[in-house]
Amino acid sequence: MAVEWSETPGALLPVAGRGLEYACYGPAPDQAPTIVMLHEGLGCAALWRDFPQALAQATGWGVFVFSRAGYGQSDPCDMPRPLDYMTREALDVLPHVLDAIGFHSGILMGHSDGATIAAIYGGSVEDHRVRGLVLMAPHFFTEDMGLAEIAQAKVAYQTTDLKQKMARYHRDPEMTFRGWNDSWLHPDFKAWNVADVIDYIRVPVLAIQGVQDQYGTEAQITEITSRCYAPVDVEMLQDCRHAPQFDQTEKTLAAVAEFTARLRRIETVEVKTA
Repeated sequence: MAVEWSETPGALLPVAGRGLEYACYGPAPDQAPTIVMLHEGLGCAALWRDFPQALAQATGWGVFVFSRAGYGQSDPCDMPRPLDYMTREALDVLPHVLDAIGFHSGILMGHSDGATIAAIYGGSVEDHRVRGLVLMAPHFFTEDMGLAEIAQAKVAYQTTDLKQKMARYHRDPEMTFRGWNDSWLHPDFKAWNVADVIDYIRVPVLAIQGVQDQYGTEAQITEITSRCYAPVDVEMLQDCRHAPQFDQTEKTLAAVAEFTARLRRIETVEVKTA
């Protein structure tokens, strides 16, 4: 195991030739299941704030968070990002992350871009260690309203102090912002669609979305429920925009805690009947 299981590790995690910022909460992977958290398009390990600690307390599971290359204090990424960057993160990087932390069993829990990466992994990689997926505000295809919000974010970056605010958390805020924004606003990205991965997910899914999500509609969740062969639980949260973990923290924690507890009950029954 290459990881130092600590809230304040002393070095970056070496993965696929790059060093990745990370932090760990709760029990290590050899002591309990692990929740691997995948951040949004402008997120990083620190921008989960105190949610990972609360998640470890609510579930009793270990929680691992990390910043993808080009985010937080992780090493830079290659620019410009390819338009299939989420698929590449899922297939070319995430398997090495899981191996590096000594992942035994648990779930992938992603937000926004991170939820899409988790879904791509779940539908593309046969990994029996992954027992479930928690997808918060996932996107599988573009929607005009979401693209309009991303275009507004570009204006805000150019005309407000957004870059300075991002610099508090990201080593290179220009790389972080443009790697996300330029990809989503590229003319060819309008046709982006990875919904076919849903057809191949074979583990339980918890899908969480805010009713007032400004980046995606309930159509993203309907895509999961209409295509997934595995059980899907849905939480559509009122008074909640794009970040359920902050807009409706207690309800999100409760939903994830119930989901993980149910997975443990299922696994216990399977072991007893084996």
